[in-house]
Order: sequence, then C-alpha cells, then structure tokens
Amino acid sequence: MATDRPMRKLKNSELERKSIEDFKSTHKYPVYLVLDNVRSLNNVGSAFRTGDAFLIRGICLCGITACPPHRDIHKTALGATDSVEWSYYATTGQAIDELKASGYQIISIEQARGSVELPEFKPQADQKYALVFGHEVKGVQQDIVDRSDCCIEIPQHGTKHSLNISVSVGVVLYHFYYHLR
Repeated sequence: MATDRPMRKLKNSELERKSIEDFKSTHKYPVYLVLDNVRSLNNVGSAFRTGDAFLIRGICLCGITACPPHRDIHKTALGATDSVEWSYYATTGQAIDELKASGYQIISIEQARGSVELPEFKPQADQKYALVFGHEVKGVQQDIVDRSDCCIEIPQHGTKHSLNISVSVGVVLYHFYYHLR
C-alpha cells in the first residue's frame, strides 16, 4: 500500500483538537464504560483517555476503582477526566441497575462460556451499550456476568490469554466506534 505522496508527521497545531467545551457539546456514541473494581490508576486514566478519543458518553467508576482527581490518573488521562463525564458507584451492581433502567445493554468483556467473539459482535446504532471491564486479576465479578445481557471475548491465541485492561478498552472501543460511526 505504497503512496506517491510524501508523508509528514502532523504537528499538534494541525490535529484540530476540540476544546473541552466543544467536546462536551459534540455528539457522543451511546456507550458507557463500567470499571468494575479496577485497581490500577494508570488503567483508569487510560480508560478516560481512550473514552475521550472515541467520544463515549461516560464512565462509571465502581467499588475500589479510584476517582479523579488523582495524580496517577491524570498522568495517563492527560486531561480527559475534564472532558469525559464520570460517576462513582459504591458497587458495580448499582451502576448496572441504573444503566439497565436507562435502556443500556450490559456487556461484560470477559472470557466466559457462551461469550461472543468481538469480531462477531456488530453494534447497532439504535442500541445503547454499557461495557463492563473487570479487576486486573479477578476479572468481572461473576454476579455482574450473571446480570449481563452477553459477554464479549477478545480472541487471543498466545500463551497468556490475558490483555491489560487499557489494551482491552482500546480494542473494544475501537470496534464499537468503527461499527457505530
């Protein structure tokens, strides 16, 4: 896929970045991230930054998941905690209840019996989605998996069968963005 055009890396001034005010008034995709007891502040910050990149509606921080402002969240979020709406819930179940009542389909991102592989899942423009990502070691709590409408699994074929949450968030949000745009 060679091109005869000379390539040049863009300068920051050429990226047409939105201001916080412009971002807040921009159309958002009907997607929420639900962080179920995510312990790493860097993963939380990365979720904010990726959510900003793909114009999601917001993030639900649940249980032991840390909330902004925090230096370690800011280090990876790079200001996205100011653009992406967020709420804190003492339990993930509380967030799920609220999202279900608002018409969101609850999807746990988890390796589970009966899961759907990510490439096979086609998000629909007329549906709202809440994507649940779990604890770095324990994953999504089983009671949350039980209450989910489905589980999506990212196919993996190496020896680990484990991706960092920040990587999983990027892969899944890009998939949803690609199909919903």
